[in-house]
Amino acid sequence: MSEQTTDYKDTLNLPKTEFPMRAGLPKREPEWLARWEEIGIYDRLREKTGRESFTLHDGPPYANGNLHIGHALNKILKDMVVRSQQMLGKDARYIPGWDCHGLPIEWKIEEKYRKKGRDKDAVPVIEFRQECREFAAGWVDIQRQEFKRLGITGKWENPYLTMDFHAERVIAAEFQKFLMNGTLYQGSKPVMWSPVEKTALAEAEVEYHDKESFTVWVKFKVVGTGDATLDSAKVVIWTTTPWTMPSNKAVVYGAGISYGLYEVIGRPEECWARIGERFILSDALAEDVLGRARLEPSMYRRLCDITSEDLAKIQLLHPLHGVEGGHGEWDDIRDFRAADFVTDSEGTGFVHCAPSHGMEEFELYRDLGMLEQVITYNVMEDGRFRADMPFFGGKAILKPNGKEGNANGAIIEKLAEVGGLLARGKIKHSYPHSWRSKAPVIYRNTPQWFAAVDKPVNDGQDTYGKTIRKRALTSIDELVTWTPPTGRNRLYSMIEARPDWVLSRQRAWGVPLTCFTKTGSLPTDEDYLLRNEEVNARVLAAFEAEGADAWYQEGAKERFLGGIVAPEDYTQVFDILDVWFDSGSTHAFVLRDRADGSDDGLADLYLEGTDQHRGWFHSSMLQSCGTQGRAPYRGVLTHGFTLDEKGMKMSKSIGNTVSPEDVIRQYGADILRLWVAQSDYTSDLRIGPEVLKGVADSYRRLRNTMRFMLGSLADFTPEDQVAPEAMPELEQWVLHRLEQLDTTVREGYAAYDFQGVFQAVFQFATVDLSSFYFDIRKDVLYCDGDTAERRAARTVLDILYQRLTTWLAPVLTFTMEEVWLERHAEEGSSVHLQDIPQTPSSWSNPDLAEKWSSIRKVRRVVTGALEVQRREKNIGSSLEAAPVVYVSADVAEVLKSVSFADLCITSGIEISTEAAPEAAFTLEDTDGVAVSFAKASGEKCQRCWKILPDVGQHSHAGVCGRCDAALR
Repeated sequence: MSEQTTDYKDTLNLPKTEFPMRAGLPKREPEWLARWEEIGIYDRLREKTGRESFTLHDGPPYANGNLHIGHALNKILKDMVVRSQQMLGKDARYIPGWDCHGLPIEWKIEEKYRKKGRDKDAVPVIEFRQECREFAAGWVDIQRQEFKRLGITGKWENPYLTMDFHAERVIAAEFQKFLMNGTLYQGSKPVMWSPVEKTALAEAEVEYHDKESFTVWVKFKVVGTGDATLDSAKVVIWTTTPWTMPSNKAVVYGAGISYGLYEVIGRPEECWARIGERFILSDALAEDVLGRARLEPSMYRRLCDITSEDLAKIQLLHPLHGVEGGHGEWDDIRDFRAADFVTDSEGTGFVHCAPSHGMEEFELYRDLGMLEQVITYNVMEDGRFRADMPFFGGKAILKPNGKEGNANGAIIEKLAEVGGLLARGKIKHSYPHSWRSKAPVIYRNTPQWFAAVDKPVNDGQDTYGKTIRKRALTSIDELVTWTPPTGRNRLYSMIEARPDWVLSRQRAWGVPLTCFTKTGSLPTDEDYLLRNEEVNARVLAAFEAEGADAWYQEGAKERFLGGIVAPEDYTQVFDILDVWFDSGSTHAFVLRDRADGSDDGLADLYLEGTDQHRGWFHSSMLQSCGTQGRAPYRGVLTHGFTLDEKGMKMSKSIGNTVSPEDVIRQYGADILRLWVAQSDYTSDLRIGPEVLKGVADSYRRLRNTMRFMLGSLADFTPEDQVAPEAMPELEQWVLHRLEQLDTTVREGYAAYDFQGVFQAVFQFATVDLSSFYFDIRKDVLYCDGDTAERRAARTVLDILYQRLTTWLAPVLTFTMEEVWLERHAEEGSSVHLQDIPQTPSSWSNPDLAEKWSSIRKVRRVVTGALEVQRREKNIGSSLEAAPVVYVSADVAEVLKSVSFADLCITSGIEISTEAAPEAAFTLEDTDGVAVSFAKASGEKCQRCWKILPDVGQHSHAGVCGRCDAALR
């Protein structure tokens, strides 16, 4: 035997792969995108026949700007749904879409006009609409590329656009169903109005921000009681909208509130209350109110109770009653009555009513049949008072830039001048703002078009209810699966309490309300709206050919009405539809009308952020219940918002925004996708540099797992496969884990639990595989010859490869394609054309799993003991050890049935049932196991590095018997 050391490195079966350790995703991902487009992945998947269909209907983003991180979250979630459903064996379709009409785009064109000093109203409407169309089309192209860069699959070459001619025709047709079934009506009621944008707004177009408002305590003089104690006393109201005072028509009180009469008997120098003045106030609020007027408790006294009989005989005068120059504007007696909505939790116990600017007051007087007496039209569309209003004509509630106008100040000053003010101040409170202009909104009574949600629809589709509201509430509970379940409660409560749907907007870019009114008739007249199927058909035919611009062409009224009714007898309506009606109708022109829509015109899933309970989920539900009697979706998934790492809302001004483009440029899209998969999307998601570093580390560990498998499978062929029943127990245990995990993955993907799926797969890959199975089997894979054990291990690696690539493909779209192509480089191949392979239930082996659970517990104590020795530099490698393991007899029997030394990666091991020495190593959480350290005896094998007694006794120098056999 030669004592010379031989280099056996080239005889080892070391991993062979070109799969790089460093991913280089930012550079390589575009190459895979180009490849997918070239081989037509999406269309090739549609060629698979006999599969159950699954349709995720895309909630359309606005085509008006670059993507933000919220867009990325939303689209990646959708993509993971579509890809996972497809790989579960379904025909999962995804048609991306865009919302192209409405205020956001119109506002952009107006901004451009303002910069050029151009008057929008001077631009012909069709020219303006064409500019909006071109603007939207440009952003559709930009956003399409940005979405595709995220790895989103779909019918990108043929998306749906709400401004396509067919879409505009269908939106008009869906509106005409409301026209014809009688749920459409014109009414005048307070709606949220943007003076800056000069249009009504839907709740979904409003966001709430803190606003500092003027607040005033105003005196209304009591008259007409015939009671000297009451007459000339003052009822005090409190309001945070002084600008509504000129439109006041009434004051209301609470029937169950305790009221008292308070007299001023002293006053400070600066005070609007006079000695002897008497105020009627809620007893619970009197001290606070009078304190606001700078009156100490010693400066007033309570004279008596004010009973319900006293209140019933009171009449009130407006504080501007009889004022010089008022021209009688406020000289009528104000109505005074009880109302259910009055409380004594804040204010004065009285509420001033301007029914043109408050919904509760409007509904009170509507139900009383008194609207004609109390409705005013004092505030114009730009938020200015009508020009002929005394004192305040032309005064603006808001400036054109959304800042505080001069109306509130002028009104407060006038009230103080006439002695109508008791106190004033400012309050910071949550207030509605337009989400587009960021300017405050007001409630303003305007003629609008509404869909009645409580009127019988009478369309023969009453399975789930006779009215829109009833159909919606029934659909929510009986027809829709909610993810998470709390989404049900949010939408149910909103629809249960909502008023009629305001359909009209006073803008230009959108689908018009395609209807005509009888000239000279009233909205309450039976023939006010023209309901004529022949007229409707003409309009729809024109829209199909020319788009909605046809409505604005010269002579449009004559074109649509001529020969059917007298055009001169009708007025054409030029309001446009609420943009939420547009997107709420998408089910009709996408799911129903497209060949690649859905089989029954319904979506399996709508998926958007939680704000869409009052947006797209809501409007789609109302629209569909009005036109097809039920919800347009079978499932709804909602996700949270994106926050920075500290949990703060992202803001450009703060500088804490995270751009998808920046993340992709630094890390690649797969890291962004992995961030989504690792997060609990049901709550708000945090993202930032440190979060992304953690995600990138998880990715690196997973990539190393895949790289090890690829390297060990370099020359694996089907002939190398071993049947499961012929495998060693360790391999059978891995198959058992795969069978368990396959169920977890399938159930998780079916429930859209991407976090649960990824955590389970990641834990398996990094703990069960990398830290356990791979660690143990490296010796066999690298050092064995063509043994049954090595063949079994490689068979398991091949099975793992097939499953891990498909399990993770919906999440790590690019990386799993890279892994797949390492072994399937043939033309047209892609992991995204595969289904998740079926996993035989016969692989399940609970008894074996229980046995290996106990083995792993003992192994953990052994590795813990060896780590102590390594830390103390007694050994450098675990192969230098041959420890003694002290266990009970039954555990010893289990350990002796396997090669426990190989499992512990030691050169030898002794299993003992004797009592453990006092100094033996133990772990607190593992009873009955102790380990004493001992070094392995023998020489170090120059090939496998095990220290064994037989090294140097074989034909090949310096090797053990196993390695000698491998070298023959």
